[in-house]
Amino acid sequence: MGAIPSFNAIIEKSITDNWERDALTDYKGATLQYHDVARKIEKLHIMFESSGVEHGDKIALCGRNCANWAVAFLATLTYGAVAVPVLHEFTADQIHNIVNHSEAKLLFVGDVVATIIDATKMPRLEGIINIPDYSLAVSRTERLTYAREHLNEMFGKKYPKYFRKGHVHYYREESGEELAMINYTSGTTGFSKGVMIPYRALWGNYDFALNALGKVIKSGDKVISILPMAHMYGMAFEFLFEFMYGCHIYYLTRIPSPAIIATAFSEIKPAIIIAVPLIIEKIIRKKVFPKIQNNRIRLLMNMPVISKKIQQKIREQVVNAFGGQFYEIIIGGAAFNQEIESFLKRIDFPYTVGYGATECAPIICYSDYKTFAPGSCGRPVVHMEVKIASPDPENIPGEILARGTNVMLGYYKNEEATEQAIDKNGWYHTGDLGTMDRLGNVFIKGRSKNMLLGSNGQNIYPEEIEDKLNSMPMVIESIVVQRGEKLVALVYPDYEEAKTIGINEMEIKNTMEQNRKSLNEVLPSYAKLSDVEIHKEEFEKTPKKSIKRYIYK
Repeated sequence: MGAIPSFNAIIEKSITDNWERDALTDYKGATLQYHDVARKIEKLHIMFESSGVEHGDKIALCGRNCANWAVAFLATLTYGAVAVPVLHEFTADQIHNIVNHSEAKLLFVGDVVATIIDATKMPRLEGIINIPDYSLAVSRTERLTYAREHLNEMFGKKYPKYFRKGHVHYYREESGEELAMINYTSGTTGFSKGVMIPYRALWGNYDFALNALGKVIKSGDKVISILPMAHMYGMAFEFLFEFMYGCHIYYLTRIPSPAIIATAFSEIKPAIIIAVPLIIEKIIRKKVFPKIQNNRIRLLMNMPVISKKIQQKIREQVVNAFGGQFYEIIIGGAAFNQEIESFLKRIDFPYTVGYGATECAPIICYSDYKTFAPGSCGRPVVHMEVKIASPDPENIPGEILARGTNVMLGYYKNEEATEQAIDKNGWYHTGDLGTMDRLGNVFIKGRSKNMLLGSNGQNIYPEEIEDKLNSMPMVIESIVVQRGEKLVALVYPDYEEAKTIGINEMEIKNTMEQNRKSLNEVLPSYAKLSDVEIHKEEFEKTPKKSIKRYIYK
């Protein structure tokens, strides 16, 4: 392929082309039009420049999704700085780790995050900026303090008449290989890897969405941002593509419960829906199943002639539960629940499942719902190739490998991990196992990486939790499993020690409960354990002495 167009140039064009359109709305709050976004970006640029931020400096953002978060992110990229989005649900220590490891110069924080972090633990920061009003929470340089205090005055001097379209000129990245952002896969020092995402990968994902969805949605269409923007999936497909296409994005600024999400769907009526399986499953179980699970409808569903009509009626109900005006629902991030998937298939519902990884910013596979093979996660997307490392890719699962425009540059300050992830031929090793049929549909058969997915799309790495748990009193080994939305630890206790110190069954149980409580104090909310189950014998192991996880549920 030829030279990749400038990503920042596309952002600039969208802003000037859609100047008078609605851009970003905090649900139940204020709306920014594209020209308001441009004005706010300009003010942040003046602040960055006056306080000495240079091209390539890192700027971290940590807070719940909202319009001002999105503006700060766009301002960072279009200034030529490197954005470091951080999940707002991380613990204070995890946030400090990422800010320090990324060498961020500034940190934007949401109102909740502002109350938990400790600036003294992030000594390299020059300032901490509050996302709601861009006021300074902490300033460590006179230049930054002066810039913020005199911002409106400086803006007025630069644009004495008024700020117009013609004033919008953004930084152009020098090449597609230039670093645009660093996205951390988790927050714990030992496990956290900063994925270096170049501009070409952001463009590759934008161009994919343009090809896949550009024909079915139009400028001015509405979308809802549910997934955290600090997560690549939400970032690429509920924010960047839509903003660069002239859509109107609504942010559910509070933690979205199924009830809030369902109400937002019916009020906003989005044109496209991007979600993780749990959100869709919850709404169907709460809003749809209770209406259709009576004997009369079950009976009618089984009668061939009437069932078509009944199916249409049920399909209408499900479509209306999601606002009634969307082209399709794109599911990603984890396997779909079998019961729900077969139900949606039966009523001919427009859904599809995609596949990606932070390391590919994120998209690897996708198919439109009309060509989607049930049970698969789509086919390799434009700009990407996929192969299965297996002697017989159709029948014997092998590791899924991906190569192309969307692949990361590597892990920040971690060459060893980079070499393990990307081989000398440029193939990214996903750590997932799958098969691929003759048409190119990819079927995931298991995650050799064992990652679990939280209800709002957060990545949960069981090894991190087990690591901590295994070092607690009376624990020899453990596995963390997911049951519905709950995380449960299976533990094999140290029976020998118990015997030595004369502890009975009940006291072992109490110790484990105490372990659970202590552990939960240091885990982010979405990774807390709801229960500990005691195993009487050791877990079964592979020859390499790792636990055979797939046996335990």
